[in-house]
Parts: sequence; structure tokens; C-alpha cells
Amino acid sequence: MDFRICGNNGDLHHAGPNPSDHRPSLYRAACPRHIQPMAILKIARMGHPVLSLRAEEVADPTAPEIRTLVVDMLETLADIDGAGLAAPQVHVPKRVVLFRVPVERVSEREDDQPMGLTVLVNPIIEPLGDEIERGWEGCLSVPGMMGEVPRHARIRYTGYDLEGLAISREASGFHARVVQHECDHLDGILYPMRMDDLTRFGFEAEIRRLAQSEAAAAAKAREDEPEPELELQDADETAAAPV
Repeated sequence: MDFRICGNNGDLHHAGPNPSDHRPSLYRAACPRHIQPMAILKIARMGHPVLSLRAEEVADPTAPEIRTLVVDMLETLADIDGAGLAAPQVHVPKRVVLFRVPVERVSEREDDQPMGLTVLVNPIIEPLGDEIERGWEGCLSVPGMMGEVPRHARIRYTGYDLEGLAISREASGFHARVVQHECDHLDGILYPMRMDDLTRFGFEAEIRRLAQSEAAAAAKAREDEPEPELELQDADETAAAPV
């Protein structure tokens, strides 16, 4: 899968022979830029020292070495079909992340929308409110495992794209979750360190069965709930109700 990097608020665009290939709803038309050579990088796994470090600030987001790093990270992410990747996961302790919001991961929140691949350099996250949501997460650096992780439901994040332009967005749902997950890598944090109940941590196949069972039980509980009785109003009250 080929991509071109565009200075459009951090977005990356599909640049293959058919832009509708793979995930058409996530990519716009390709921009006329040179396609750089790409390499698939090795993923650092839990226990490697690079994953426990605080990554370094990027002095110049427009530097050629940062662009080359991002191109290689992009190829690596496409190869494994992941939702996000942080530079420390490919053994580079720099504050750079990539992420996307696939259609199938969008929540029911009105402001949670699909989003194409985004590059974020030197990101900063600000929680918006005190609401916490729990959700299942996996990680390329913790292969074969999943856990239920509490995250801020709504955030604002800022940073820079590869042209040095400022990015500022608000996010909720999976968008907020993937940004928090990837940015944690920049501070040496893996998702199990965020968990508060390790009984909700296990092998991916087992956790998927557990999640499906819990979802089915919750759906049945909703079906079994009695419908609320309608409260009858006096005719005068009904007539006087504002419309």
C-alpha cells in the first residue's frame, strides 16, 4: 500500500493505483508529492527498555529524518493493519505518533467520526471533563493480549504536522481512546499500566469470548426490562404544555 504525505493538518492520503482500495471512506484523493521509499520496521515488545523511556521532543517537525521515520512507520502500520503506532514502538524514542479512526470502531457518540491517518508530532493531551469510559484495548507491543482500560471520554489534543503547522482537535469515543493509547507510549506507559482490574486482562481469544458473552447478556437484560408506564396528564395540563 503506497501513501503520500501531505501538509494538510497531519493527514496522510492513499496514493495507490486505485484510491478506493482498502478503506475508501478513510482516504481522500492523493496529493501530487513524491512517493518516498518505505521500510517495514521491527516492533518493540513489552520488556524492551525503549518502551519505558520518556521520548524526546522533536526539535523540528519538518526535518527530513522525521519525514523518513513517519513514512516507515506508515508502511509498518499498513502492513499490520493497525489503528495507531508510536515512534518508541519502532525503537525510536521521539514524540511522534500515527493514528486513524476506522469506520468499524466509531462509537455511538455524535462527535465520534471516522478519520484517516494522522501524524502528530510533540502531542499534548488535555482531558475535557471528568467522564471516564472503559474499553477493550490491544497493543502491537503486547501481542496476543487484551485488557479493559479506563480512559478520559473526551479530550483536546494539540501538536504539529510534518509541515510544522499546529494541530488542535477535540475527540471522543474511539478517537479519544486511540490518541491517549498512542501518546502514552511517548511517556513509557503501556496500557496494562492504566488498568485498575487485572481480572480484565488476558489472551485476546479469551477476552473476545468474554466480551461477546457480556454483550449478549447486556442485550438480553435490555430486552427483559419492563417498558416504563406512561404518565397520564390532565387534559388541561396537556393543552397548556409548551410546544
